[in-house]
Amino acid sequence: MQEFVNFAREHGLIMNNNLVMDRWVATPTEDHPRSSNGRYKFLGNVGWAINWATMDKPATWFAEGVSKTEIKKQMSSSNDSRKKEAQAAAEKAQWILSQCSLESHPYLERKGFKNEQGNVFVKGLDKLLVIPMRIQGSVVGCQLIDHEGNKKFLHGQTSKGATFTIGTRGTAIFCEGYATGLSVRDIMTKMNLPYTIHICFSANNMELIARNIGKGLIIADNDSSGVGEMVAKKTQKPYWISPATGEDFNDYHMRVGNFKASQDLKRLLLSL
Repeated sequence: MQEFVNFAREHGLIMNNNLVMDRWVATPTEDHPRSSNGRYKFLGNVGWAINWATMDKPATWFAEGVSKTEIKKQMSSSNDSRKKEAQAAAEKAQWILSQCSLESHPYLERKGFKNEQGNVFVKGLDKLLVIPMRIQGSVVGCQLIDHEGNKKFLHGQTSKGATFTIGTRGTAIFCEGYATGLSVRDIMTKMNLPYTIHICFSANNMELIARNIGKGLIIADNDSSGVGEMVAKKTQKPYWISPATGEDFNDYHMRVGNFKASQDLKRLLLSL
């Protein structure tokens, strides 16, 4: 058990020693401690761990001395279970969205969009901002953001390849977070330029989405880990990244204002 915990930590997951058995569990990660970018699944003799910001598929751990036959049996059972969990998560996301009302939210206000309205779901005493996540137009899950900005995904949902898109025409622009997407939309609108903004929820997923779409721009987060810029370079597309470590485009937009942010984005557009 401790060997698997160490394995997951090596991949950036923040773990405690109370492992949950036989289901995918969301965890924070070293690079995004306020989000749930990490996932693990532990079956005793085999387990998986993934950090969505840095990996495109789970890494597999095997206990020493276990037969290949036993491992294959456990993996087959796990695959069947994962499909059921993904379907249940998609149905739950659709239900949550059906219960939402369109209203303002503290997270949006803090990110500079006090007049913005979003899908808000009431859960007990908390109001959660809900960002739908879709693959080929179908809802597969959602991101839930509380008033403090903590972000979570639904248990078991499919996140790889999922996006939330703002706009349907113009330059393809790829970014990680919802607030960054809103800042990009704000600047593009002020410049009277068309856009299709793909919010990808993680750097690694951003690379996957950008790879399957032709020309476009990358708006990378300046993570202390360097993952954002590394992924931006791998896409081989023009990219923007803040000169300040720890900033994304929304942070930069709020710090420098509309004019400076628009000049930066305009220079990037001219590189296409």
